[in-house]
Amino acid sequence: MPGSRVPGRTWTVRLTGHLDHTVSVTCSTAACKMPPRSKDTASMRRFAAEHIKAHGRLAGVRPNAACSCGSDQCGLHETRVQCTGISLLVLVHNPAVGQVWTLAEVCQACARHIPHITVLAKGMAALPAPTAPVAEQPAQRAAVAGGFSSPDAAPDPSPGRRRLHRPRRAQG
Repeated sequence: MPGSRVPGRTWTVRLTGHLDHTVSVTCSTAACKMPPRSKDTASMRRFAAEHIKAHGRLAGVRPNAACSCGSDQCGLHETRVQCTGISLLVLVHNPAVGQVWTLAEVCQACARHIPHITVLAKGMAALPAPTAPVAEQPAQRAAVAGGFSSPDAAPDPSPGRRRLHRPRRAQG
């Protein structure tokens, strides 16, 4: 059905520490290949950040996406909001915690209430259907060389007629 909304998508990438002082990265998309555990926390954190950004580049925002926040009982923010506005693709990451990155399609109203957000893409607003047929606009006439604004005002360029050449007056 035209104009129907599709469920909003959400991806989560998580950095998890282990007792042996290693870290691992997990992604909510089961098909994603993650690196093995590592003791290099900084490189794993960079990997997680780049991985979620790659999901964002590949996914793009869908203009007909419903707010994923609504299907998650506003899990991304505390305030209850009536979902309205265009769809946004947002990255939610609290740098103070630094272990979870969430990419989600949300509406404009919910986005205002989500802390630590970066808007990655905006969906296009649906164009309203025209209510009445649009009157056809007359085609604009092309400008005519020589500074004339209308082809009707231009002199008759008859091919058999020659212009008279007047000699220049001597200046003196």
